[in-house]
Amino acid sequence: MAGVSTATVTRALSSPEVVRPATRERVREVAASLGYHPNRAARGLITGRTGNLGLLVPDLANPFFPSIVKGVQGRAHEADHAVFLADTDEDPAAEAGLVRKLAKQVDGMVLCSPRMAEAELRELAAEVPTVLVYRRIPGVPSVTAEFLDGMRQAVSHLVALSHKKIAYVAGPRSSWANRERVRSLRAVTRKSEVELTEFGNVAPQFHGGVSVADSVLASNVTAVIAYNDLVALGLLHRFAARGVSVPGDISVLGFDDIPLAEMVHPALTTVALPKEEAGQAGVDLLLDRKPAVRRELPTQLMVRGSTGPAR
Repeated sequence: MAGVSTATVTRALSSPEVVRPATRERVREVAASLGYHPNRAARGLITGRTGNLGLLVPDLANPFFPSIVKGVQGRAHEADHAVFLADTDEDPAAEAGLVRKLAKQVDGMVLCSPRMAEAELRELAAEVPTVLVYRRIPGVPSVTAEFLDGMRQAVSHLVALSHKKIAYVAGPRSSWANRERVRSLRAVTRKSEVELTEFGNVAPQFHGGVSVADSVLASNVTAVIAYNDLVALGLLHRFAARGVSVPGDISVLGFDDIPLAEMVHPALTTVALPKEEAGQAGVDLLLDRKPAVRRELPTQLMVRGSTGPAR
């Protein structure tokens, strides 16, 4: 129908830069009129590429991760790739099994906040092209956020409100992000002469905050920083049940800036992490295939109603 050879059609669709523009457009118009779509499986036999990417997240019920998924899917679509998504339910053993199951069906994996040990991550990265999002190990491309600056913003905000006794509710021991937040918070509070009390480790979910709220109140701190917004929301819920005023009696500060943070009362002060941008950056690194590239995205303190002057 295009009036050209099969070879010219092939070049026009797979290497358009080597075909004259007029011929290229004619082939594309005919392909569109016929409703033609390349067979990915057949193409993969020749190119060795599937046109698919794998994405693993630890908990899709956590509102932090859907925005990352959206970023990955959007950027993958722009690059004409499909995405296979799997939820590992915070299980390190499930992560390794899913990566190996998907390895032959994808061109690479984006692992979001994986809980696996570093040695196992290195082993998997050697088997299939891998990019880590919100996890970092030497030698593997990764996308993270500037946690130290985020904690600096959070503590500076609380210090400006005259808080001198601050608590931190830690997330899972297996979470790299939690370790980074603890390390950053300790460094910042030492320089600020703030007394830091640490609690945890708790599940990174609403009930994790509820479970530790009474202990936080008993410590007589005037402010608490939670591992993430879900834990912070659990703290707010239990404080309200106890008749504790926020921020009058105690200030609460979260991490992530999930959509729910603005919907509660009082609205949650939190450190916003780039989510959709992180997903996009992860796909960019995966498709660029540049080894050991590390990107750190900026954070931003969002001041809302849950923080106020120390009592």
